[in-house]
Amino acid sequence: MMKNWDDPEARTEAERYDNPIPSRTLILEIIEQKQTPVSHADLVEHFDIADQKSIDALSHRLSAMVRDGQLMKDGFQFQLMADQPTYDATVYINAKGLGSASLDGKKDEILLPERELRLVFHGDRVKVQQTSVDRKGKAWGYITEVTQRRVRQIIGKLAEHEGEYFIQPAGPNAHQPIPLEKELIEHAQVRTGDALRIEIDDFPTREEFATGHIIQSMADKADTEIIIPQTILEYGLPYEFPEEVVQEAESFKEPGARDRKGRIDLRDLPLVTIDGEDARDFDDAVYAEKRPGGGYRVVVAIADVSHYVRPDQPLDNEAQDRGTSVYFPHFVLPMLPEALSNGLCSLNPHVDRLCMVCDLTLSRTGRVTGFEFYPSVMHSKARLTYDQVARYFEGDSAAIPADRNIQKSLNTLFQLYQTLKGLRAQRHAMEFETVETYMTFDELGGIDQILPRTRNDAHKLIEECMLLANVAAAEYALKHDIPMLYRVHEAPEFSRIQKVRDFVKLLGLNFPEQPTQADYQAVIEATKDRIDAPSIHAVLLRSMMQAYYGARNAGHYGLAYEAYTHFTSPIRRYPDLLLHRAIKAQLAKKPYPLSGAALDDAGEHYSATERRADEASRSVTTWLKCHYMQQHLGEEFTGTISATAEFGLFVTLKDLYVDGMIHVSQLGDDFFVFDQASQSLIGQNRGQIFGLGDEVRVKVAGVNLEDRKIDFELIQQLSHAGRVIRSRAPRVAKAAAPTAKEESFKEQPAKAKLSNDSEKPVRKKKAPGKPSSYTGKPVKKTETKSESKVKEKDRKKSRPKKKKSNAKAKQD
Repeated sequence: MMKNWDDPEARTEAERYDNPIPSRTLILEIIEQKQTPVSHADLVEHFDIADQKSIDALSHRLSAMVRDGQLMKDGFQFQLMADQPTYDATVYINAKGLGSASLDGKKDEILLPERELRLVFHGDRVKVQQTSVDRKGKAWGYITEVTQRRVRQIIGKLAEHEGEYFIQPAGPNAHQPIPLEKELIEHAQVRTGDALRIEIDDFPTREEFATGHIIQSMADKADTEIIIPQTILEYGLPYEFPEEVVQEAESFKEPGARDRKGRIDLRDLPLVTIDGEDARDFDDAVYAEKRPGGGYRVVVAIADVSHYVRPDQPLDNEAQDRGTSVYFPHFVLPMLPEALSNGLCSLNPHVDRLCMVCDLTLSRTGRVTGFEFYPSVMHSKARLTYDQVARYFEGDSAAIPADRNIQKSLNTLFQLYQTLKGLRAQRHAMEFETVETYMTFDELGGIDQILPRTRNDAHKLIEECMLLANVAAAEYALKHDIPMLYRVHEAPEFSRIQKVRDFVKLLGLNFPEQPTQADYQAVIEATKDRIDAPSIHAVLLRSMMQAYYGARNAGHYGLAYEAYTHFTSPIRRYPDLLLHRAIKAQLAKKPYPLSGAALDDAGEHYSATERRADEASRSVTTWLKCHYMQQHLGEEFTGTISATAEFGLFVTLKDLYVDGMIHVSQLGDDFFVFDQASQSLIGQNRGQIFGLGDEVRVKVAGVNLEDRKIDFELIQQLSHAGRVIRSRAPRVAKAAAPTAKEESFKEQPAKAKLSNDSEKPVRKKKAPGKPSSYTGKPVKKTETKSESKVKEKDRKKSRPKKKKSNAKAKQD
């Protein structure tokens, strides 16, 4: 058959395929020559391809070239990837195993197909190019390079299948099983099911799994003792201070005359710290006095971490890498070594400490009339707790030390707080009705109790003092044009506002298309006494944008400030430390430590470290709650519907503050439709409605620790819209509740079918029984037929290549 093209790889194509089509090399040459995007139809016409089989084969090849990062597809047009921009990004993998690359300096993200996730772990830094846009308008991409590996060790369970061993990590790295040689297993004398800590020797590629070696068996530890170190490793959190960092931190002495030089001496001022019972590092101390002629003076003293942590030193480099302290239940991963975080930088009582001070003057009405910043030395007169101070405000004078100066300062602070509380309401700062909880633990680290945390007046007083200092720091930076990182919280996007608007309308309340803080606060005030207030406020809260650090001031929408920053916690947040350095540079008329593009990069980095810390902490908390609920399988509880979706209801148990889900198929003998506006599920035949705030009686039906999911079975709906449900109505579910594992399987979106591409790489080192999603689990005999077929198909994809036979291969 004559071809009208001159293909440099014609011989190779002819050897591989019965019906050769243009090679990848030729396709790239033609698109480059045309210097314009081309469609599949354009190439068919250019190459004069007539038979349908070849036309289809060319389509498969173009798709494979997109997949392999050679071509970019935009609609029906193909163009060279070499012409497309490359972005620096961070990889994020969610609970469902779906991955994306979050682009530096942009709000956008690029979705990553399963094949790209083979290269990376959660948190890895990569360079990525966009390859296509799907029908929903979402961008998909190709990783051109992994620039930084965040995960270097893994804790996982040892699994075995058909004589081959591998470590199965938990989420978010469940897609990366790590094979281990049988000799290593025998030498370490470990058994399947044991938790092992391994170090990665070779990182994964698209064709091969990672390899590693055992460094510790954790078989003697309870799961509750393993979960925190396991999470620390899987999120790539720095967890050990290098020796040189510890030595530098321990080299500093107690502040002396040399350290005090050039500082304003506040050691006689009755500054005190007010923190929680279990606090060990004290960032801030406060003092207030009434001014002659009216008004107030408020002194907010913050630990001067910048005196000890100097730029470009090992201590500073490590703090930058960490970005923030990470708070797990009953465990803290600090940003700074203990010698500083609990020692010299902590404003401990009855010792001299170096600090940065925000010294404010306020009018009688609580308006800030002036402020100044300066380095100082202080001597805390007492370490007080929130409960102590709250009891003192309630009339218990014995709750705090019998020091007249301390008591006078606290009395002034409390009086000022009452005024500031009114100003907060005037500017319409949002105060959502949410329940914070804390946990008590048993000797093995498991949850003993989950209890609600109350915020008393002492909490709120300190919060107002910190807000005063943070706002003053932002205004100071703006006034002097100081390059620094603002704490930015932007107004909600239109699509989010629209959902809230539709929902609020049904409550009989107004909500404009461009709401201000006052509009949000009006809804909060109007609904705060309702039985479903937490659920309503959760809808409002979900419409909010995520706050971040940025060099450009865009205000703080939630707090209703035109400019806001973080100044008050340099022991646990690096952006605060950067701000201290910038203010010191301004005071000393010296160059600023960070500006321009470097400051933009810093904002990206510290926003990412904050997000990483939050996700890791949340992952552990959710796991512990699931582990706790395993003790209550089969038990019944009363709960409140906290969120609704097409696939079911999310319920928060009243006594335990634990969240779980009732699948829509388990709601009764009816067909339920999700109503977006009212956030409810409505039965089409019997008229039963499940809405936010409704009370239900549920049974704990299943717990999946790996997916961190709890399944509830509906026993009875108790109330709707605050009204008790008649017991004779059909309120009892008849369908069996799907387990957490079944629900996890159902929620997985169907993977896009790839062509039968002979150029498609296959992992050479096979994890036994691995499907293409790399969950690391052998197939169970109890699977449904459909599940079995899907997994079998995926297993075939992950098997090593077989030797080619004489038969011609099918085109990609």
